[in-house]
Amino acid sequence: MSAPRHLDPTGERHGGMPTWAWGTAPDHLATRDQLRAKGLRPARRQQVAGQLEWGSSKARHCGGIRVAYLYRIDEAVPIGPLTPARACGLAAAMRARRTCPTCRTERPYVISTRLGECAPCADDLTAAA
Repeated sequence: MSAPRHLDPTGERHGGMPTWAWGTAPDHLATRDQLRAKGLRPARRQQVAGQLEWGSSKARHCGGIRVAYLYRIDEAVPIGPLTPARACGLAAAMRARRTCPTCRTERPYVISTRLGECAPCADDLTAAA
C-alpha cells in the first residue's frame, strides 16, 4: 500500500502543506466535492488546510500523483440559493452545448466534442468521404 509515501500530516516533505493519503484525512477536513454534498462551500478567503495525494494513471503528465485540496468544515459557508438569473445562465449554457454548430439545430443530447457536431451531420460527413 502506498499510504506511507503520501502520508505527511506535519507537512515536512511537502513544503509545509499537511498531506494525507486517499481515505486517511481527518474528519474535520473535506474536499470541495465533499463540502458541496453537505450544502457547503469554502468561505471567500478560506485557506487550504491540507491536501490528499494518491497515485493515478490519469496523472502521468505530473509524475502519476493526483492532489485534492482539503478545507476545514467548520469554516465553510452555506451554498447560496439558485437565483433566477443563475438558472437562466445555466439553461443558456446547456442550450449552447446541445446546439449543433453545423446545422444550428438544438438536439436532445449534448453535442460530442470529439465529433464537433450532431450525429446526423457527422454521419453526412462520413458518408461523403
